Amino acid sequence: MDIISLPIEFDKEKIDGRYRFVTAAAARARQLAQGAQLKVTTKSKKTTTISMEEIVSGALNVLTGEKAVIAKEKAKGLTYEQMMDEAKQKEALPEDLTELEKDLKAYLHEKGERDSSGKSIEDIFGKEG
Repeated sequence: MDIISLPIEFDKEKIDGRYRFVTAAAARARQLAQGAQLKVTTKSKKTTTISMEEIVSGALNVLTGEKAVIAKEKAKGLTYEQMMDEAKQKEALPEDLTELEKDLKAYLHEKGERDSSGKSIEDIFGKEG
């Protein structure tokens, strides 16, 4: 398909209406804008045109009916606020030390908690907890 023309012809058995077609094309255009790989070979440059071509050609599976409702409920399970809370929790937890850092801490502790430059263990690794 070289050019998308209006009205767009799509398989009514796979997509149950124009609204579903438009929302699927918009979601796919967002993915393409964020760097997703193309599913069809096209001459088009605009993400919206490419997304419509992918849907019309059948390269994308558009969920309809009960499957769409279930997918929407699963998507609601993870909100932006929950993702931010998870990120804050990961920041609050101390990072795991590598084996090399553990060995170096033990070595510096045995040397009197100072290395050759006079820095303490806390100066090198930061204070924990």
